[in-house]
Amino acid sequence: MTVIQGILLGILQGIAEFLPISSSGHLAVVQKLFSLEEVPLLFDIMLHLATLLAVVLYFRKKIWTLLCVFGRLIARRPAPEAVNEEDLLCGTESRGRMTILAVIITTFVTGAIGVFTSKLIPDMPVKVTCAGFIVTAILLVFSSIIERRNSSAVKNSAEKNDGIKWYQAIVIGVMQGIGTLPGISRSGSTIAGSQLCGVNRAAAGEYSFIVSIPAILGAFLLELKDFAEVGSTVGAAPVIAGCAAAFAWGYISLAVLMKIIRKGKLEWFACYLIPAGILGILFL
Repeated sequence: MTVIQGILLGILQGIAEFLPISSSGHLAVVQKLFSLEEVPLLFDIMLHLATLLAVVLYFRKKIWTLLCVFGRLIARRPAPEAVNEEDLLCGTESRGRMTILAVIITTFVTGAIGVFTSKLIPDMPVKVTCAGFIVTAILLVFSSIIERRNSSAVKNSAEKNDGIKWYQAIVIGVMQGIGTLPGISRSGSTIAGSQLCGVNRAAAGEYSFIVSIPAILGAFLLELKDFAEVGSTVGAAPVIAGCAAAFAWGYISLAVLMKIIRKGKLEWFACYLIPAGILGILFL
C-alpha cells in the first residue's frame, strides 16, 4: 500500500465513519473497485482509533463531565449544585450516572454480538455489504417517520428524561452490534435505535458517538496481537498518513453530522445509500 492509498482510505474512513453510510462497507467497496490488496483488520482499526480521537476532542467537555461524575461516585463525594437541564446525558448528577450505566450495558451487549459478527466479516461478499447500505437507509427512513408521527410524545419523553434508561441501552447495544457488519452504519443504526426508543434526537447523536469509544477500544485490544503485522504488511508511512487524514476529516464530518441530526434530516442519506446499494449489488 502506498502513502497516497493510505491517505485516500483515511479520508474515506474519516467521512464515512461519522456520516451514517458505513465506513467499513465503503472501504470494502473501494478495495473491490480499485483491486486493492486486502487491508489488514488492524489497519482498519487504526483508522478507527484516529476517528476516535476526533470524537474525544469534539465531545471533550461532556466526556470530562462524565468522568467527574464517575469519580465522585467512586469516591462517594457530593454532587455539585449546578445543573444543566438542557443536557440530557450529564446535565445533572443522576443523568450522568444513568448515562455511565447505559454505556456499560450498551458496550456489553455490543461486545456479545460482536463476538459472532467478527467471524462473518472476513468472508462477507461485497454484494452483501452493498445490501447493508439499503438496510441502513431503511433504518434511517423508518426512524424518521416514527419520530415525526410521535413528535409530541418524543418531546414529552425528552423533557422527562433523566438519562439513557437501561432498556434503551440494551436496544442501542443491539443496534450497535448489528452496525459492526460491513455495509450497516454503526452511527446510523445506533441513532435510529435511540430515536425509536424515544431518546431525544440530539442526545441520541451524542450518545451514539460517546458509546463508540469503548467499542472501538475493545476491538483494538482484541487485535493488538497483530500489531507487529501492520507495519510489515502495510508499512508505517501509509498507516501514519491514513490516521492523520482520518482524524482531520473525521472531526469535520462529525461537526457537520451533529448539525444535520439537530435538524432531523438523517433520512437524506437514504437518497445516497439506496442507489449505491443497488448499483453495488448489480455490478460488483
